[in-house]
Amino acid sequence: MRYSSCRARRAHWITQFIGLSLSFSAVTASADYEDGVNAAFAGDYDIAFREFSLAAQQGLDLAQYNLAILYFTGQGVDQDYRQAFRWTEAAAVQGHINAQANLASLYLEGTGVIRDVDQAVSWFSAAGRSGHASAAMTLTVMYRDGEPIGQDFVQAHAWAQVAQREAHPESEKVLSGLEARMSREQLRSARRLFARWQIEPVKLPWPPEQ
Repeated sequence: MRYSSCRARRAHWITQFIGLSLSFSAVTASADYEDGVNAAFAGDYDIAFREFSLAAQQGLDLAQYNLAILYFTGQGVDQDYRQAFRWTEAAAVQGHINAQANLASLYLEGTGVIRDVDQAVSWFSAAGRSGHASAAMTLTVMYRDGEPIGQDFVQAHAWAQVAQREAHPESEKVLSGLEARMSREQLRSARRLFARWQIEPVKLPWPPEQ
């Protein structure tokens, strides 16, 4: 029963993470990407797919991210999880935070790639420390519940602090619940870990170990 509930919770996270994010970038985007955004807003995913593909192949992380979601959802193209993984990874290694969180979810579920919990944790960590509130909360829940990784209240509390910093709506409640179960030394360790993360640079888990 516990395994089933954890699978359901992970399914919730991946549903939450994988969302079509179509917005103009503050940086100069390629004309292909802008055409793809306009087409997607108009509901023409065939054109959006074509234009995102052109911009993605030119290396634009925003286009790679959106192209991955089209492959994941099967909009404008046949659903293809391997291609969704490929383009999510391409955007993630360039520093696209939402792509990093999505990549972690794909690794966690084994969607389009062999399941790899260590890689999932690493990519959730990169996204969370870079400001992705839901990635931080996902790690909180994983460490708190001990599924599919070892239970660690210190890590759980530290990640809940990250989620709180990023204004995750569940962070206050989760922090209170954790603190009721932790010793003073555990709380001190968790706060020291969170403080260290504020000054340490975020390192991407790339390339993955073979």
